[in-house]
Amino acid sequence: MDFQAIDILIVGIYILMVFGIGFYFSSKQQNVTDFFLAGRNLPWYVIGAAAFTTNISSEHYIGLAGSGYDQGFAVGNFELSACFLLILLAWIFAPHYLKTGIFTTPEFLEKRFNAACRWYFSVISILAYIVTKISVTLLAGGILMMQVMGWDLYTSCLLLVLATGIYTIAGGTQGIARAQLFQLLVMVAGGITLCYFGLQQAGSLSMVMDAIPEGHAQLFRPASHPEFPWPGMVFGTLVIGFWYWNTDQYIVQRALTAKDTQEVRRGILMTGFLKLLPLFILVFPGMIAKALYPEIHSSEVFSTLLFNTVPSGFKGLVVAALLAALMSSLASCFNTSSTLFTLDIYKKLYPNANEFVLVNVGRIATIVVIIFGIIWVPFISSISDHLFVYLQSTQAYLAPPIVVVFISGMFWSRATGKAAFRVLVIGALLGIVKFITEVTLSDGSENVLSWLAHLNFLYYSLAVFFVCAVLMVVFSLRDTAPDPASIQPYLFQFKSLAHAQDHRWISDLIGTVVLLFIVFSIWFILN
Repeated sequence: MDFQAIDILIVGIYILMVFGIGFYFSSKQQNVTDFFLAGRNLPWYVIGAAAFTTNISSEHYIGLAGSGYDQGFAVGNFELSACFLLILLAWIFAPHYLKTGIFTTPEFLEKRFNAACRWYFSVISILAYIVTKISVTLLAGGILMMQVMGWDLYTSCLLLVLATGIYTIAGGTQGIARAQLFQLLVMVAGGITLCYFGLQQAGSLSMVMDAIPEGHAQLFRPASHPEFPWPGMVFGTLVIGFWYWNTDQYIVQRALTAKDTQEVRRGILMTGFLKLLPLFILVFPGMIAKALYPEIHSSEVFSTLLFNTVPSGFKGLVVAALLAALMSSLASCFNTSSTLFTLDIYKKLYPNANEFVLVNVGRIATIVVIIFGIIWVPFISSISDHLFVYLQSTQAYLAPPIVVVFISGMFWSRATGKAAFRVLVIGALLGIVKFITEVTLSDGSENVLSWLAHLNFLYYSLAVFFVCAVLMVVFSLRDTAPDPASIQPYLFQFKSLAHAQDHRWISDLIGTVVLLFIVFSIWFILN
């Protein structure tokens, strides 16, 4: 790529800023709470930025743009549905987690149910980070670096891992979150830049709309659509999103850094408003590329727009935005993996380990997770050509039983630990069956397993959710009821919503209504 001095300078400034922030906070990691939860003292705007930049990564830049190129706005429903789940996180789940004083969401399962549930969720989460978040992020970032810089895939992945790992280990959660506030500005600026110059090259918005295939400008597809059926996009995405936004340590850890419920509520609502952006600065560029370059492959959309529409002097900003997305997401994932392994596994095995040992164990765990993530990268291409869809489909097979167990644990006093563990195991087996058939039996042959392989992952997620919900009720009613005194602190009390100790809840309520109004308006306009 024709990089000018100003482009190199912009990328260099970005890298120096991130490393500077990370190393500045390296001297402030005095204990486990400081290293893993930033001392539980982050302000709302840092929490909001951290949750958003943790979510948006390189697979969004490739995957959302690629899906926008092939299918138009339909993939944007993943982003819009997140707003509903973020409202739940802001008003119910995050405040409740803070009230219980937990460090991790698997720890909540142990306190509400039993140790077996905590072990299961911790292990499955770490594995999920390897096969989805880390490896997909590395693959997407590696592909773009290969296209942009001419490096081979594994060289790109290794350099990205090393750069991210260094400041992650140094800065801990505090350094990562503070860097993410800066990275948010870079990501938004880069996305707007790519969209602006792409639209300028296309001529106008109306010219893009005239050039793209019919239906690309609509959010909803027929119920029979193979990838984005509207019932699945409306309801199935809620199951996946509930797991991701309300129970996954990867996101929830950002919320657990808040000093009180008011700060976490406002921060997560900020994330909800930020989630409106990808539809316009990540999906829409793919539609612009469809109008300009109708014959390219979906994985080439981002690099094609960058090469052919963005002038020298701005290329550096767009590349910095890509690096910001990739590094912020990877850093959070590394940090979360080390948190789960250290506090949910190592500390359970060695309860007398001091805080110095625990912090260093977390750093070693980060390195191990990175290695396994790189090893998994070559297997992704056999699952799906669309990285973002691969990520969502893999999560769809893990999410349903976890969602059922968390909802039951927080809102149903009769739910038992034995029932919860059985549901987690059965739900995982159902997910594994679908995953295996999708990988091995998608050859077009007509039998039950082949039908299962081709069944849309959103429909399958909904089906497994309802099966797990029924099993949770049946198993719990057959078991001995749990001791009310032991589970009472972990049951959500709706009366707590009416006892806000700060006047800011009124403005937060107004913000929630505005966010919902915007989402429904977008649905109506793009229907």
